[in-house]
Parts: sequence; structure tokens; C-alpha cells
Amino acid sequence: MADLAYGMQKTLPLAIDDADARVRAALKDEGFGVLTEIDVRETLKNKLDVDFRPYRILGACNPPLAHQALSAETDIGLLLPCNVVVYQGETPDETVVSILDPEVQLAVTGRDDIGHLAREVRSRMARVLDAL
Repeated sequence: MADLAYGMQKTLPLAIDDADARVRAALKDEGFGVLTEIDVRETLKNKLDVDFRPYRILGACNPPLAHQALSAETDIGLLLPCNVVVYQGETPDETVVSILDPEVQLAVTGRDDIGHLAREVRSRMARVLDAL
């Protein structure tokens, strides 16, 4: 696992569909469901008629943790769900999985009282990457 300035990342020796299935299973094991999915490649083709590598943005949510965050601050929904990006690497048999760091994401609120939630989500997301 590699740390990015605002996320965590892992490269897998798998085609994107196989990696995507593993990501979803690992998210489920940590209590997350995928609420949203954006197929960036398809969108760019349809809207701009440009070709782009297979690239998906998954919006992952852990309902109990999301409820706690929303109960603390209703507008925190602007920062939800957790983005998980799954895209083809340099070859079709390589997939990169990147996850936005919840501690960085929620730090913009300036609220210390929700830091424990961000740490919990980060811990779970790190386990997702480790499980891949």
C-alpha cells in the first residue's frame, strides 16, 4: 500500500473487472456498500467523444458511521460518501485502487469531535486495501 497526499493506493496484478469485484467484496467485509458508481470512461466517451482508460469511481458508505457523522453535522453529507477509484494501470492486466483518506477529507470541517470517525473509516479502508 502506498500513501498519497490525500489518499491510499495499491496496484493489483488483475484486470479491472476482477479487481473491481475484489474491492466490492473487501468493502462489504468492512461494512461498506457502494451507493454510487461513475464510469468515467463511458462518460468521457459520451460527453466528449474521447477515449480514456477504464476508470470507475465508487461511492462507498458505512451506514452506522455515516449516521454518526450526519448526526454530528448535517452538512457533512457534502463530504460523503467515501470515494474509491478503480482504474486500469499501465496494462490491461494491472489495476490501481485508490481510496480518499477520510482523515484528510473530514479535516476540512475543522471539528475535532469527529476525528474518531475519520480514524475509524481510515482504518477500515486501509484494511480494504490490505485485503486485496
